[in-house]
Amino acid sequence: MSPPVRVLVVDDSAYIRKVVKEMLSRSPAIEVVGTARDGQEALEQAERLRPDVVTCDLIMPVLDGVEFIQRQMSARPVPIVIVSIAAESSERVLSGLDAGAIDFVQKPTALATEKVFDVAEELVAKVLAAAQAPIGRLRPAAAEVALPSTPNFHDRYSLLVIGVSTGGPQGLKLVVPRLPADFPVPVAIVMHMPIGYTEAYAQRLDEASSLTVAEAREGEELRAGVVLIAPAGRHLTFRRDGDGRVVTRLDVRPLDTPHRPSVDVMFQSAAEVFGERVLAVVMTGMGADGREGAAWIKARGGAVLTEAEETCIVYGMPRSVVEAGLSDEAVRLDRLTAAILERI
Repeated sequence: MSPPVRVLVVDDSAYIRKVVKEMLSRSPAIEVVGTARDGQEALEQAERLRPDVVTCDLIMPVLDGVEFIQRQMSARPVPIVIVSIAAESSERVLSGLDAGAIDFVQKPTALATEKVFDVAEELVAKVLAAAQAPIGRLRPAAAEVALPSTPNFHDRYSLLVIGVSTGGPQGLKLVVPRLPADFPVPVAIVMHMPIGYTEAYAQRLDEASSLTVAEAREGEELRAGVVLIAPAGRHLTFRRDGDGRVVTRLDVRPLDTPHRPSVDVMFQSAAEVFGERVLAVVMTGMGADGREGAAWIKARGGAVLTEAEETCIVYGMPRSVVEAGLSDEAVRLDRLTAAILERI
């Protein structure tokens, strides 16, 4: 039997520290080894206790969460899961992810115990997943891989679709900004994020990219040069109009998917509308979202790339596709853009 995952809980609220500790302690696979009231104390406790995972609030006195993450990742990288209140700025959460945090969980604004415990299952799952992330992958090396200066596009595909979860905000920043301004097909992305964060993330990715990156809107035409990110809380699918244009559809249905938006739902729709002219990419993330959708794409003659295990923060989603025999090629994160360009 494996030893329990040792966790340090960081929050300026004594009540939240107590509740987070109780939530995590419900799992026999987790041991809370310490708590801290602010970022400075967290640095000291992390050095003394050497935890496997840290859960971290963002708004704290003395040293806030973002600066703690930055300093901790410089001193000794450790998997960090942000536990933020919904009212906190999405920009602050994204800055925490940029600084090296693996994932985040929203704590409800109401501090009634029953509301706070609603997130217990999600928190436990994300802490256990974070504990599996090899330390060397917490800050993916942005190694430059030679890209063709003038790519020779083959007119083989009409759409690039990408599915990603844990580690996605960091991983996409090593893929999308390296796509050239003349990239000839539209790009659609499903990333598992809570409501209120996808628009801000799209804006950040847009600032770093030659292509236009935006949160998808209802009825928007798919166009080359534009990357659309599915809004949190709604599935992204496609339909072809009578004049041949393909436009987006946003819907809360189906309701029975583990995630909304779902990679499976988007991939299936892409296969139904574009047939063999779909190139799909499944990147780092927990679970198996994307496996069923990849089967649809392969059945219609499209191709599927998966992120290689050695660069995944969590090798869950890509593993499910590989083990189902649906991956055409497993590619390291640092050469994923090059692999996409080679096929497109």
